[in-house]
Amino acid sequence: MDKVIVDQSFWELFPDAQVNILYANGIDNHDTDKNLAERREMLANATKEAGKFLTNETFRMNSVVDQWRKAYQQFKKKKGSRASIEALLKRVNQGRTFDPIDPMVDIYNSISMTYGVPVGMEDRDKIKGAMHLGQVDGGQAFRPVGADEDEPTLPGEVCYYDDEGAVCRCLNWRDAQRTMLTADSQNVVAVIESVNAAQAARADEAMEELRKLINQHFGVKPTLVYHLTKDNPVAEVPVDMQ
Repeated sequence: MDKVIVDQSFWELFPDAQVNILYANGIDNHDTDKNLAERREMLANATKEAGKFLTNETFRMNSVVDQWRKAYQQFKKKKGSRASIEALLKRVNQGRTFDPIDPMVDIYNSISMTYGVPVGMEDRDKIKGAMHLGQVDGGQAFRPVGADEDEPTLPGEVCYYDDEGAVCRCLNWRDAQRTMLTADSQNVVAVIESVNAAQAARADEAMEELRKLINQHFGVKPTLVYHLTKDNPVAEVPVDMQ
């Protein structure tokens, strides 16, 4: 993977959107007992922080949920698909807890809940060519995490995709097995989408915090944060990281 490109078709749907991008190399994502307690505490604290986004007893009326549901009405999607932040907030709203998964996933889930933004991360070594975000013609190959069969994209769907197929379907709903993070992932790309100014402000804070946590937990220095807009739609991977 050499760059992220946000296609014109995305900006036509969401002209005021922002997509934050961050690259990091050389992480060690193996699960260890050494950091397990710290990750449990991080997830527990983030679960408490998420409460500030759940002030309405009717779940769908909370602003973060409502804004993303309206955004998802702008494009063709698989039935039942929701923004990743809604899925996390729903678990919080139901009083459920979060068990550690792996170091990087625990970090970005914690960031997502703390700032009320969708955070995604992919293994760059598994992405072929540039990673695009845009509205597709449909038929891109895709096998979701945990599935045994392919579920190709729909015509008019907004997704991340590369030269081999979809990377994440329905904007930030579900990752592909092909590009998902694993214990062996070392070189990653992180993404946060925003469709209005309030979301973008939280996304900026969230991505800067993610930079700090990656450095703190993995001892590597990520890139500066790229802020993609309709006038600046490309984030090149630095040459020394390719």
